[in-house]
Amino acid sequence: MIIARTPFRVSFFGGGTDYPAWFQEHGGAVLGTSIAYYCYIHGRILPPFFHHKYLINWSKIEKVNSVDQIEHPVVREAINSLHINQGLEIQYHGDLPARSGLGSSSSFTASVLHMLHTLKGNEITKDDLSKESIYLEQTLLKENVGIQDQILTVHGGFNHVKIFSDGGFNVSPITLSKEKKEKVESNILMFYTGISRYASKVAGDCIDAIPKKQADLLEMQKLVDVAVDILSNGNDFDDFGRLLHETWKIKRSLSSSIAPDYINEIYSKAMKAGALGGKLLGAGGGGFMIFYVPPEKKQQVLYELTDLLLVPFKIDNIGSKIIFAEKQQYSLTAMSGNREFIKRNI
Repeated sequence: MIIARTPFRVSFFGGGTDYPAWFQEHGGAVLGTSIAYYCYIHGRILPPFFHHKYLINWSKIEKVNSVDQIEHPVVREAINSLHINQGLEIQYHGDLPARSGLGSSSSFTASVLHMLHTLKGNEITKDDLSKESIYLEQTLLKENVGIQDQILTVHGGFNHVKIFSDGGFNVSPITLSKEKKEKVESNILMFYTGISRYASKVAGDCIDAIPKKQADLLEMQKLVDVAVDILSNGNDFDDFGRLLHETWKIKRSLSSSIAPDYINEIYSKAMKAGALGGKLLGAGGGGFMIFYVPPEKKQQVLYELTDLLLVPFKIDNIGSKIIFAEKQQYSLTAMSGNREFIKRNI
């Protein structure tokens, strides 16, 4: 039995510059952190005693006899890409809802790949796990996704990611003092809007708009360096919140599907109550929102947004990890070789 755990992520600055349609010409940059909420994938070789070869448990339970019959696209392509022929049981658990702007799809992809590599006895670096996750989502599944989610969730911690025109990347950890880390976690309020959406469609609208929004995306890319400087050298940490407001104004102008009326209403309430800035997480349309709120304004913001679910914001510093690995006690080769004997005698 193998259990892989990969955190979800919060992207603060640079979202949109991690799409190939942008970085292949301009490069890209993002600033974000993994958070202490996780996707868990449990996996094991399935013994040959069942009428099915694969048991996949996610929002539905699949019991099938060939990889091509597996409905979940990530699971199907991951098994195929790693050339695993044995039967498998794979179970999913998540701390937060999917399709909510926290990179949950990439956390799922990374966890499945990490688990399967470990099941095969392979060790894999964080860079390679990020690259394999990107390849599976972009090339094999042809999803409208960038590359920040895979990198941020796999590496863990607060990171400044530079993206090169060839798709390569460099991850620079942001070291926060204990005081700054506590201030970030305390001053950022994260709310669930109750609306989930398919990021690929919203992202597709943003990708289509890239040729007309080059000035906006260049400005979003520049704000990454400003934010990194605030975290590393700034004396007034509230500037981080003010900068969030600037990047949100640019982001919501990229496509009308990013910020529906109800999102703008939530944002307006929070700002009037004392938030210095905020943003909708992920591609847009729904999911989670964050706001940077000074301590003296927290109660008023919470009062104004009382209809939303508040989720405590905590930074994860580990990234994707195998948290449990126990070798199965039977001989897989012997059992698979005696499958017909077992069928005849049991």
